[in-house]
Amino acid sequence: MTISLNNPGTNTSDLITLARWMAGDFSNQKQTFENPKQYAHIHVFFRPFPFEFFSGIGFYSEQVYDYDLWTPYRQGIHRLIDNRDHIHIENYSLKDPVQYAGAARELTILQTINHDSIERHYCCSMVFKRQGKMFQGGVEPGNKCLIPRNGHQTYLISEVELTENTWNSLDKGMDIETHEQIWGSTAGPLCFEKKQSFADEVTDISVGE
Repeated sequence: MTISLNNPGTNTSDLITLARWMAGDFSNQKQTFENPKQYAHIHVFFRPFPFEFFSGIGFYSEQVYDYDLWTPYRQGIHRLIDNRDHIHIENYSLKDPVQYAGAARELTILQTINHDSIERHYCCSMVFKRQGKMFQGGVEPGNKCLIPRNGHQTYLISEVELTENTWNSLDKGMDIETHEQIWGSTAGPLCFEKKQSFADEVTDISVGE
């Protein structure tokens, strides 16, 4: 399904732009080379689903170490929703993530994911807003995206900046009682550059003639 885009001033245009910028293989190789003691070499993949999966724009994501591309340490499903003044990204997990490892690079694996394979992470959506030539995003308000880690119940703080060719992210887990950081980077955000684009796989759902 492809509908032409004739009104670039609408928020739907921002939705399409965000999706096209997200769609790709991002690497922090440059950051790792400059500071190998602080940063491992990581790839973040965002691979678009066909329109039919969510009746809209959705992604499968993987985060993997460069030396072991078939063993992702984080996988997710993401549904993008136009909410007028911002773009809302619902987050889902896979019930059996190992079964779908490599789906970001092998479309035959991606095609085996269905709605029975996933479950919604409530209170863990991301909210993105356009800021000039970038999008800035963070976890929805409320500190209710809870993640148990290292014997603590923590809430997630996630901050993202996205441009056409870069993805910078900082994830931290904060103790729900003391608000002290329990896990996540203490050296600053991970800074990724796009190595391959999958933008041509993003369905243009904007309205126009």
